[in-house]
Amino acid sequence: MEMSKPKQAAAPENPFMAAVGFAFDPADGPDSVCRLRLAPGHLNPHRVVHGAVLYAMADTGMGDAVYRTLSPGEMCATIEIKMTYLKAVAEGEIVCCTRLVNRGKRVAYLESSLTLADALVARACGTYAIFRPSPAAAAKQAGE
Repeated sequence: MEMSKPKQAAAPENPFMAAVGFAFDPADGPDSVCRLRLAPGHLNPHRVVHGAVLYAMADTGMGDAVYRTLSPGEMCATIEIKMTYLKAVAEGEIVCCTRLVNRGKRVAYLESSLTLADALVARACGTYAIFRPSPAAAAKQAGE
């Protein structure tokens, strides 16, 4: 993993993350810790946390970990995530710890563990594309 090149100053605003309620712990390295205090809106009809909430938490944590390794002008996007659900939970704080396993020039591989207290709730592994957007796409993202 190459860590000597200049890094992005900050991740762009993430309205989805704010809407769901994810909060990140401060971190210096490429790994990330994301937290979510469960609320009634996170539950499925069976009154346990919806799998999509856990999936989104892993995806957001992985994206955050990759984003902090990007050079200015680079972006990342999810290629695929494999999610394994291990325990149903209905209340408390879920913590998603993500580790950047390998970061190449164009692809990164990550692993996440989602826990409630000391109980493992889910595991995920994912790959992310690393790229520079076309000038037209970059202008659109910048709002030009």
